[in-house]
Amino acid sequence: MKGIVIYDTTHGNTRKVAETIAETLRESGVNADLFYVKKVKKLSAKDYDFVVVGSPTRFGTMSFAVKGFLGKVKSKEWTNKPFAAFDTENPENIERARAENKNWSAAEKIAEKLKGRQMSQLLPVHKAVVLGWKGPLQEGEIERAKEYAAEMAAKLKK
Repeated sequence: MKGIVIYDTTHGNTRKVAETIAETLRESGVNADLFYVKKVKKLSAKDYDFVVVGSPTRFGTMSFAVKGFLGKVKSKEWTNKPFAAFDTENPENIERARAENKNWSAAEKIAEKLKGRQMSQLLPVHKAVVLGWKGPLQEGEIERAKEYAAEMAAKLKK
């Protein structure tokens, strides 16, 4: 089982979550490559069994780099392959989404795009809370990311 964790980051918070997810997957016995989205030149489903994509939430959606990357995931070879999505966002965005009952999250938009490509969502989206616009991550978020990745590894091994 081999996967790829792809992320974009503005202030380093999403990178920390992506690194934690990839490291925890590896510690759980699941091979996982880690790439900054702008370093991904070509992605082939022949090389990977699953994909994890993360982005900071900006203006209620994913980064332009992640959106551009997802535009490249069109091939039928990705059909039914599992994916997971995560983001970083501030508490105000999370509350606004709840109050307005809207998908105001990069992870939710990523999941919508990948489901639209007939991929299979492995877990609900993971939202890591960032304090303020630049961070840091809220206390406990790295541990939550580890738990998310451990649950992902367990599902992938079934």
